[in-house]
Amino acid sequence: MTTLRERKPSWIRAQFPAGERYTEVVQLLRDETLNTVCQEARCPNIGECFNRGTATFMILGDTCTRACGFCAVTSGKPGPIDWTEPRRLAEAVERLNLSYVVITSVNRDDVTDGGAQIFASCIELIRRARPETAVEVLIPDFVGDRQALETVLAARPTVLNHNVETVARLYPRVRFQARYERSLELLQRASDWAPHIPTKTGFMLGLGEERDEVSELLADLRRSQVDLLTVGQYLRPSDKHLPVARYVRPEEFDEIREEALSLGFRHVESGPMVRSSYHADEQARAAQLTKVALHG
Repeated sequence: MTTLRERKPSWIRAQFPAGERYTEVVQLLRDETLNTVCQEARCPNIGECFNRGTATFMILGDTCTRACGFCAVTSGKPGPIDWTEPRRLAEAVERLNLSYVVITSVNRDDVTDGGAQIFASCIELIRRARPETAVEVLIPDFVGDRQALETVLAARPTVLNHNVETVARLYPRVRFQARYERSLELLQRASDWAPHIPTKTGFMLGLGEERDEVSELLADLRRSQVDLLTVGQYLRPSDKHLPVARYVRPEEFDEIREEALSLGFRHVESGPMVRSSYHADEQARAAQLTKVALHG
């Protein structure tokens, strides 16, 4: 097992976040009291994404009703829903001239629809304020609520993303309040109900998975008709979180990428520093071209 004090391998390196656009985005987030998962989850690619005009906003507060063993977001009892958040988010996107936006959230198992209506309102108001901006949503599992998923899909996001995070065997340890089958079912339903909207998921390596389990996961995801995939290295946020079982070499990430593409994924980002929203705009363009060709 690794510890926080161990030296990470040479391929685990992130650039220090800087740049004029980065500073502008951070300041506006403070002004509008908006959260980004880029900051809350300590994403190593925050500088690169902010400077290229993309950002991942975290709605529905900054406190999650679940306590996954890998996640840096605060868990506990959330505050009330802020119904002005979609308007403030749309105004921020317009002021920053963002070309691609990812909207994610904490889990809100305390709310009847899991926050689905807020997701839908964010999509609709961003489209009204800045029609040229593409909007991807990274949604929770909504505890399997079909109506909640329908509410989000009806708002026509550019991409529907839901992360499986890890292989089936590790769910009781890594995502003990989630269910592997429920996540696969959500992705399948999204593809069935809205075939023109690309579906996407992501998972981490380095939590103790075996290589054959990764292959089984890839096959399960393709059976669920997932189009886009991200694969990255798990990095331990603090000593209170799950330890890193191993650091996966870049060559293995390349192998997984090739395997995934051979199964039919439309676009795959696989590498040690890849996160769910990494190069999300490029992935969306690749998937949309394919979807148009397939469905007309």
